[in-house]
Amino acid sequence: MNWKRTITAVVPCLALGLGLGGCAHGQRAQYDALRSAINEASPGNSTYDERTAGQSSFSDATPFEREALVRAVLELNPNLEAARQAWRATLAEHPQARSLEDTMASYSLAPLSVRSDVVRFGQVVRLEQRFPTPGKFRFAGEVALAEAEAMRGGYEAVRLTLALMASSLFDEYHRVTRVLTLNDEHRELIEDIKASAMVQYESGRASQQDVLQAEVELAHIIHQRVMLESERRVIMAQINGLLHQRPELELPAPPRRATPPSIEVPQTEELQRDALEHRPELHAARSQLRAADSAVGLAKRNYSPAIGLMGEYNSMWAETDHRWMTGVSLNLPLQIRSRKGAVDEAQARAERASAELSVKRDEVRVEVDQARQRVLEAEHVVRLYETRLIPAARAQIDAAGFGYDTGRNSFQALIDAERSLRTLEIEYEEVLASLGQRTAELDRARGILPGLGDQGGPHERP
Repeated sequence: MNWKRTITAVVPCLALGLGLGGCAHGQRAQYDALRSAINEASPGNSTYDERTAGQSSFSDATPFEREALVRAVLELNPNLEAARQAWRATLAEHPQARSLEDTMASYSLAPLSVRSDVVRFGQVVRLEQRFPTPGKFRFAGEVALAEAEAMRGGYEAVRLTLALMASSLFDEYHRVTRVLTLNDEHRELIEDIKASAMVQYESGRASQQDVLQAEVELAHIIHQRVMLESERRVIMAQINGLLHQRPELELPAPPRRATPPSIEVPQTEELQRDALEHRPELHAARSQLRAADSAVGLAKRNYSPAIGLMGEYNSMWAETDHRWMTGVSLNLPLQIRSRKGAVDEAQARAERASAELSVKRDEVRVEVDQARQRVLEAEHVVRLYETRLIPAARAQIDAAGFGYDTGRNSFQALIDAERSLRTLEIEYEEVLASLGQRTAELDRARGILPGLGDQGGPHERP
């Protein structure tokens, strides 16, 4: 046999082996779509250094509002970039899963022939390429892509969690800022009450006890301000942490909150449908199920033998036509027990993924219904404070003040009325913050970015 014809036969086989590492067209399109989505999710600039860490993302000229805070957190928080890189790393497994083993090249020589004058120099050059069982690349690629889709769901879940944290902290920051304003207002009110008690005392119509009691109440308000200021600092540090900046940086005061309008809360069936469609955890669980199903097919492919192609040049053959060799190799899948165990393991993992998907669906439905009930409860409490408790407390303090000035009731009744109004106004700010937080939790439960409304829906998926 002519050695040139032999080379002509061997080289295309090896070239074919080297070229089979590419992706199938369908998987390639999905891979490219996921890669584009990863690039689009890249943040603008989240690098932490001493120069950027000392700069606040907000200034007095920048309105400190909920939407702006949520967007800034989603832009700057490094947890999101960590989730994106985990997604990217998982996607990078796809070309690895669909690649051939490296071509094996070996070289050997007959050392005694190197300086021999009797025989020619003896050497052997060998190339070998192994090919997987037909269909194995397809299933391996499907597993890798499904796992990348699951990591995408993890990335989206991190976005939802960060948005919820930012929205909830905004409500807390707004609450403590508003309560500090109320503290100033009630301090002025107590000082006016103290001045009125002093006038009554100097005119002989009241005892010094009234003045002293007003002073004690004033000290309580001053102490309360110290605690509120400390709480405000803690909340600012938490917000700055989400913004990836130094915790001691100042933040602008939030705008005064208008009276919240009545919330039209959809029925639980509609909310659950939204959640089952948009929740990234469910998307991840469905992707994990697809990966597990493909892993079953991959395990079954191990029952078929894999093929290897070989090309060799051996200079020690006397006849030239014998020096060039080609051949094939097969692995013999004789370890049936091992392969059956691998298939059973893959099937068990698939059944587990299916059960976990069902569990996740139930959890999402329950979470949505609970979040809806909490929103309805919080809204009811807010309306109760607005329509009954606060107006009654304000009327009570007006009546107590008039009664004290005219000598119809004691100073204690006036102090109790002021304390009651102060407590109710602080509680009102707390229930307003709770309503905002419960609404954000409902958005998160249904898969919508809290604080962004319709603009904050999940990324479109291929």
